[in-house]
Amino acid sequence: MADKKVVFIAFAIEDETQRDFFTGQRLHPRSPFEFTDMSVKKPYDSDWKEHVRTRIRRSDGVIVLVSKNSINSTGQKWEIQCAKEEGKKILGIWAYTTDRTEISGVTTYAWSDKNINDFIDSL
Repeated sequence: MADKKVVFIAFAIEDETQRDFFTGQRLHPRSPFEFTDMSVKKPYDSDWKEHVRTRIRRSDGVIVLVSKNSINSTGQKWEIQCAKEEGKKILGIWAYTTDRTEISGVTTYAWSDKNINDFIDSL
């Protein structure tokens, strides 16, 4: 089995259920990776940002769950910018099959085992 990877999941708080489904995939025996995510339940302050930056630094890569909610999510935008500043590889995954929202600077693919596993394997 390959080394387990640590992946930070950036998502809009409105998509928390999709994040839960996504991270639940790591429980499947075929998954050679771990997830680190930071559910945002508090206002965005400098303390929160430092905790998130630390988690992103410890991660091998960042997966962004992209949806229409991403457009107005200041927290998710900050997480993406932080990942870029920290030089992390980023993969966008569309959170819903009927939503093809684009985020500038984030290459986004359909939610599939192949797309996720290819990214994890590249880390």
